[in-house]
Amino acid sequence: MSMRVRRIFSFTAIVLGFFMALLDTTIINIALPEMTRHFGGTVSQISWIMNGYNLAFAVFILTASRLADQFGRKRVFLIGVLLFTVTSLLAGLAPSLGVLILLRVLQGLAGAIIVPVTIPLTTTTFPKEMHGLIIGIWGAISGVAAASGPALGGVITQQLNWQWIFFVNVPLGVLSIVLTALFIQESRDDSAGRSVDVGGTLGITGAMFFITYALIKVQDFGWNSRVILLLLALGILFLIFFSFSQRKGREPMLPLSLLRIRTFNGASLTMIIVGAALMNISLLTSFFLTRMMGMTELKAGLVLSMIAVGSIVSSAISGPLSAKYGSHLFAAGGVLIMAGAAYSLSGLQADSALADVLVRLVAMGLGTGLTMAPVMSSAVRNVPEEKVGIASGITNMSKALGSVIGVAIIVTVLQQQTDNNLHTAGNRAVQAVKEDQVLQPFIKPVLIAAITSLGQGEHGSDGKADGDEVFTEVMAKTKLAAATLSPAEQQAFAADSGNQFREAGQLLSQAAAGLQGAAVHAFSRTFVCASLLMLPGILFALLSDKRPKRQKETLLEAESSAI
Repeated sequence: MSMRVRRIFSFTAIVLGFFMALLDTTIINIALPEMTRHFGGTVSQISWIMNGYNLAFAVFILTASRLADQFGRKRVFLIGVLLFTVTSLLAGLAPSLGVLILLRVLQGLAGAIIVPVTIPLTTTTFPKEMHGLIIGIWGAISGVAAASGPALGGVITQQLNWQWIFFVNVPLGVLSIVLTALFIQESRDDSAGRSVDVGGTLGITGAMFFITYALIKVQDFGWNSRVILLLLALGILFLIFFSFSQRKGREPMLPLSLLRIRTFNGASLTMIIVGAALMNISLLTSFFLTRMMGMTELKAGLVLSMIAVGSIVSSAISGPLSAKYGSHLFAAGGVLIMAGAAYSLSGLQADSALADVLVRLVAMGLGTGLTMAPVMSSAVRNVPEEKVGIASGITNMSKALGSVIGVAIIVTVLQQQTDNNLHTAGNRAVQAVKEDQVLQPFIKPVLIAAITSLGQGEHGSDGKADGDEVFTEVMAKTKLAAATLSPAEQQAFAADSGNQFREAGQLLSQAAAGLQGAAVHAFSRTFVCASLLMLPGILFALLSDKRPKRQKETLLEAESSAI
């Protein structure tokens, strides 16, 4: 068998493994409502199907990178894919919500093992002159995996059922295991030693656990609660302990020489912004499409797939070219486009045309592709070759942490904006009822109660409700209230009931429109906030690489520092 064919099979094995792991960070989100119907439970409990995976992924990824460098990347990769495949099969068969959450945590651990190993496996499979091209392709596929999750999840859930979101991983995992065993050679970092850095492992595991868990739970407790502040404080203490252990340890898991490489630091910070941006836009847009525009989960998922389409196009261009011309300009331009696309999403209305949504999401995808592939390429191109594994782990951990940070911030902003806007719109509608000169006094409390329930989302989400259903309820309660009136008052109401119900219907319609407009405005302000959060990424991206003629000098400097 020719070397070219062996490399193709090897790369296929690698791609199958990390595509599954990255896909499962987002593919599950669109199926959560269906899982709620199947298992029951509260929204907070169901969210741990997603949070459990992300928490385990963020906590273990750096440790997995180090262990792979020490004990063999092929061996660790096989363990990760096998664990991922088995837990996927069992997750599809899970008898209860608790069991499913536990399996998702184990899946997250498997994903943390798989993802950071893929780049060093790739670089040892292909000759050095092909690294730029291959890593560019790797970055493109990783962007597609992250962006296409909602669409694939929607299609699978609609056409089959939510269990198949897990079952589809089984044949892919088996194929990856077979190809890896047959065609990939073992590799490791010979300078990493064989002793496990216990202090570093405990430090980074504790730091990532407490920080990530705090960011997940901030939606329940709030930023100022003692619980969140305590968790963040513990995370910082573990981070300080980790830093100390890396400085004093004989064989630290994190070579401090990496942190002296400006381009590597810039790439890692950029990936935090990219992780937050992708999660924020995916989350906000999916909620807007389903709640404000009334789309089904399937249609919303297909619409969101336009991010993946845009990412495929720009990744195919930026990945290979960035290796030749440098990554920093591509990445900075990509972050700028992402921020602009997020800002443009703030202009959407509940009745916006589908084309308006698609154009904005394609732009978001173009920016994602221009950023992710070049930055990932730069992160491993500007470090010593034997440190590619741990470098990949850090950048992937940065992206995972960015996703969690982004959700914590943006959900808080959306909730605050929604509460404030709906409260203002509800008060305005109630005041209009109180000042109305047509309605008889006994009807006003009934109508005010209906408007209050609309504002609290009891008949719909964020002010978008079934107007006919609410009006029917108002009519029924008005008739019950009329039965308690005196005979003269009942006679007066019966004579003018048509006019009374017509006026009540108009006021209710105005209130519903005002509440929906307020909810749309809340989303608009949150999209603006999301775009502003991306702006620091432009500076980080500019620092993520140097011009090609200086890259060799940077690598030599890093190798000298390591020595």
